[in-house]
Amino acid sequence: MPSSATELASPDAISRYETVIGLEVHVQLSTATKIFCGCPTSFGEPPNTNVCPVCLGLPGALPVLSRQAVELAIRGALALNCRIRPVSRFARKNYFYPDLPKGYQISQYDEPFAEGGYVDIEVGGERKRIGVTRVHMEDDAGKSMHEGFKDSRSSYVDLNRSGTPLIEIVSEPDMRGSDEAYAYLTEVKQALEFIDVSTCDMEKGHLRCDANISVRLRGAEKLGTKAEIKNLNSFRFLKEALDYEIARQVAVLDGGGTVQQETRLYDPDLGQTAGMRSKEHAHDYRYFPEPDLVPLRIGEAWLAELRAAMPELPAARRARFASEYGLREYDAGVLTQTRALSEYYETVARVSGDPKTAANWVMGDLAGALKSGSKEIAESPVSAENLGALARLIVTGDLSGKLAKEVFAKMFSTGDAAAAILSREGLKQISDTGALEKVIADVIAASAKQVEQYRGGKTTVMNYLVGQVMKATRGQASVAVVTELLSQKLG
Repeated sequence: MPSSATELASPDAISRYETVIGLEVHVQLSTATKIFCGCPTSFGEPPNTNVCPVCLGLPGALPVLSRQAVELAIRGALALNCRIRPVSRFARKNYFYPDLPKGYQISQYDEPFAEGGYVDIEVGGERKRIGVTRVHMEDDAGKSMHEGFKDSRSSYVDLNRSGTPLIEIVSEPDMRGSDEAYAYLTEVKQALEFIDVSTCDMEKGHLRCDANISVRLRGAEKLGTKAEIKNLNSFRFLKEALDYEIARQVAVLDGGGTVQQETRLYDPDLGQTAGMRSKEHAHDYRYFPEPDLVPLRIGEAWLAELRAAMPELPAARRARFASEYGLREYDAGVLTQTRALSEYYETVARVSGDPKTAANWVMGDLAGALKSGSKEIAESPVSAENLGALARLIVTGDLSGKLAKEVFAKMFSTGDAAAAILSREGLKQISDTGALEKVIADVIAASAKQVEQYRGGKTTVMNYLVGQVMKATRGQASVAVVTELLSQKLG
């Protein structure tokens, strides 16, 4: 066996094994109140203030299921191509933990509200479908806090999060490496954000992930013994933890050892997973039907109403941007990272009349300015209509690219439209041939060598001459007019 738990297998050894990964993704729904009571779900409140007898689990308090939570859960399941069950039931999942005041979690067990979905991913240019076994609703536990207190030997509990509504998305064990798991989680997160089911803010714990992972020799049919890595709260940590665990399990097996079925935690500072406890089985939780809640019935009319209200999903929008606007797949992917960004781009494309120019400005100058200012697209000082109008001036030849960049910088700092800035600062493009002919004559006189090269057949020199005219006019000259006049003067 390996000499220590941190001894890892070599890439050659790993290549002889196949990895099998399934993810359990916990997503907090974007409701105003908790799933079984009226307490707010707002983040950052003083500890233990957003609580009531229901979410504290006090005797005699009865849960009442939130209709908004159910609607958001259904929308999330539809986005993952799941089949919605007409009848589902809640159950009590019994276990003790300091941040679980009821002593049980209200969840769904053998009758979840959604099953049999899938998520399509692409890794290394290859497309793959990952199955979704089930999506079920449950309430969240509180939060144990171990750091930031003077008394380092004590832990504290904040129950504000207790009772917030979650959906748990359980995948099939269809992923074969950390890249596929990363791609799957990315697609899930993007889809749920797109339809406003959740903010998926990992820093606030709105999206958390547990990974089940095992390895087996390539060609083997029987699955290996799995370990579960709990509470992965970033995409980077997910990938790092899986890569470490693959190498650890292969090292154990190659050394003649046996992988233990257990729950492990990932330490990002050490870049290692460590054993936490032996892995529970379903019977360890002593599930039984929740006696205080009636079965959940989802009628066809209600489901049809929710299905009809579903917005276009990211994958469909990516495909449409590529076909309708003629964008590269990469550009379509960038422009559909969020629903707000995709809608902003579509407005710019419509106003400008040129989808590709619109894409270049949204992904280039606008994205750079937003990043420098630490702003999101919704906070952009330049509205989509104003950026579209600026792009249209470029498309029609009324504004040079250089001058457009200067105008855009002023638009971003003031929020004004391009037309207002051009008028106020006298930056209107020069198209008058009389005004340009003198500048062109001066450039030709100062560029005897380049003029001789052009007349000798080196037509690419025209770019240099046009550039000199643009420089002399501070980018205000019309490139089309300058090029035409130069061609005439040089014969």
